[in-house]
Amino acid sequence: MNSKNLIIIIILAALVLLGGCGCSGYNGLVKQDESVKNAWNKVQSDYQRRADLIPNLVNTVKGEANFEQTTLQNVIAARASATQVKIDASNLTPEKMQQFQAAQGQLSSALGRLLAVAESYPTLRANDAFRGLQAQLEGTENRIKVSRNDFNDAIQTYNVKVRTFPMNIFAGIFGFHVKEGFKADEGSQNVPKVDFSK
Repeated sequence: MNSKNLIIIIILAALVLLGGCGCSGYNGLVKQDESVKNAWNKVQSDYQRRADLIPNLVNTVKGEANFEQTTLQNVIAARASATQVKIDASNLTPEKMQQFQAAQGQLSSALGRLLAVAESYPTLRANDAFRGLQAQLEGTENRIKVSRNDFNDAIQTYNVKVRTFPMNIFAGIFGFHVKEGFKADEGSQNVPKVDFSK
């Protein structure tokens, strides 16, 4: 065998190896991307569950004759805003994630105020429907937390694969890019102040 044939065999072997790695790498990236999309769908499903519970909660609270209407209107407006923000799992940009998180944060804040104000209404607190809805919301908030953590885990696995050599070369060629996960809300690192002197 002459050296020219040996070089051709080495080049062909390298191309087959590279092609095999490329196919395997591409398939692995697709698998990880689909895991991220699936985790994102679960996050959206849990947020939708929360949004679906809110009208029942609002209607139950409306039964309390003197309940603060501004608080109810804020919850209704925040829910409407949160349900308008839709993100396709294939387009999870940092800007869109921030927009989604901000809308959901406003809804969480409005719900928190509603539940805090409800503490001032003993008949409402004693209402079985209200207590049941409050328990369902608490359970849903826990589900949301778990879904967000699972989503961030899927993002991390995907991002490691996209950024690791030599897969980063194939990822760039095939259009796979690093994705953004959930981050803590701004200011959440600050401990809330508790003042009992009032």
